[in-house]
Amino acid sequence: MRLDFTFKDSILYCIVLLNLLCTNCTSEVKTDYEKPNIILIMGDDIGFSDLGCYGSEIHTPNLDMLAANGVRFQSFYNAAKCNPTRSTMLTGLYWGNDRAINIAQVLSKAGYNTLHSGKEHFDNWVPDHCRARNSFDFSFLFQTINEFHIPPDSTFENPFYLGDKKLDVKDINVQKQPFFKTNVITDYAITFLNNVKKDQNPFFLYLPYHAAHYPLQALPEDIQKYQGKYKVGWDTIRQRRLTKMKAMGIADESWKLSNPTDNINRFRSKKMKGYDERRAIIPKYRPWEKLTENEKEELDLEMSVFAAMIDRMDQNIGRIIQWLKDEDQYENTIIMYLSDNGSCPYDTNRDFTIPPGPADSYRTLSAAWANVGNTPFRYFKQFGHEGGCNTHFIVHFPKVIQTGFITNQTGHIVDIMPTLIDIADASYPERIGDDESAPLHGSSLLPILRGEQRELPDFFISGHTDKFRMYRKGDWKLVKANGEEWQLYNLENDRTEMYNLADSLPTKVGEMITDYEEDLTNLQTTVAQ
Repeated sequence: MRLDFTFKDSILYCIVLLNLLCTNCTSEVKTDYEKPNIILIMGDDIGFSDLGCYGSEIHTPNLDMLAANGVRFQSFYNAAKCNPTRSTMLTGLYWGNDRAINIAQVLSKAGYNTLHSGKEHFDNWVPDHCRARNSFDFSFLFQTINEFHIPPDSTFENPFYLGDKKLDVKDINVQKQPFFKTNVITDYAITFLNNVKKDQNPFFLYLPYHAAHYPLQALPEDIQKYQGKYKVGWDTIRQRRLTKMKAMGIADESWKLSNPTDNINRFRSKKMKGYDERRAIIPKYRPWEKLTENEKEELDLEMSVFAAMIDRMDQNIGRIIQWLKDEDQYENTIIMYLSDNGSCPYDTNRDFTIPPGPADSYRTLSAAWANVGNTPFRYFKQFGHEGGCNTHFIVHFPKVIQTGFITNQTGHIVDIMPTLIDIADASYPERIGDDESAPLHGSSLLPILRGEQRELPDFFISGHTDKFRMYRKGDWKLVKANGEEWQLYNLENDRTEMYNLADSLPTKVGEMITDYEEDLTNLQTTVAQ
């Protein structure tokens, strides 16, 4: 489908120096910049506390550097699962139809070279013209998930694509052996950057890594950094992370550590041949001291491989940063980093005889380790509880932000598209073909980056499908767990959702349900018109 864009007059704006309303510091803001390059990086199934700059022991010096000199959000919502997060983030719509537009198409009309390297995974409502092959100038991708990070000897279902061309593994340009997908994604990103660097135009690079989605596979040298460090157990690691988070200001002193016995995977256990005693305990929490020494050894390796995958992703982000510096583009590039949802507890293990790590293994993270990733929150990927839908979010923009800070203002992935349009001085098209384009559902985060107070949106929605829906209005939050009754939390007093107020405040629950249904209807109406 050909897109006919009509542009409004560009809006000139100034950035002013204000005292920042944030958790622990102030930010100095610069007042001018040329149209910046944009890099949007996404991790996969990485929990809120799985980065060093968010409390982790995992080595992420490049992300830590971006965070130290940029903005870190305490409260930033995704859509709790891979495909709805990507669908909403790249279109600026909670839900949409053929009237949706990919942010790459908007930026292309604003003079940007557009580049995509990594995972593509959309909801069914996302139209074909929003796919990477139709919206980016250059794309290297795989759809949904591949079977590996290190190629196995056997065949696999989901191929790679270079633009429209299907690629076998043997056809992929691997710049450094052995093949490791995180490295390869970066190889193609840098190739695309080199393709456009002679142009005078800015670029938009979308870099959705597959790390640290299962299967748990990593390079031996990365695994070795962590083996043995997790033998202290998930209880100790979780408490250490919260202590560090409070010390650095990511978590408030009032935040309580959610009860680990609540954080079990109740809804997606494997029921298939081979569902034995071992598989039965994977979704559950057990005190570390009650495990056998052999179990501790195996679980230490499991978490070490997961950490190694994040470590390798950070190394590759460092390669992108180095390219920017080498090409004198670093100061005028905005870099955003987030994950698509909380850590994943779902048992998709295939063969327990092969330990996690190598190419022929297919192992997944235990629920108790996923609970560590989502410290201090409850639950996991898919859930509308904070552990599933609240992601880390880092924004680094040297031309605007001089001093790193942490903000307690709330944002959502639906706000990323209007933010990038604002920063790029672009215009959202009024029409798509013969139809009016769907109006954006979010609003720009640029005031927060400037050091201002953004007008808080009326509501936020997350959670995977209606069964796990989350609806937040101010500090009040409704949430379901697998279609059960609505729960009610007040996040001002209970950020980790330990006290369900639904039974004690039924009137408030009724008011919130009414508001949710009205807002949902309005959203659907704006898209359908």
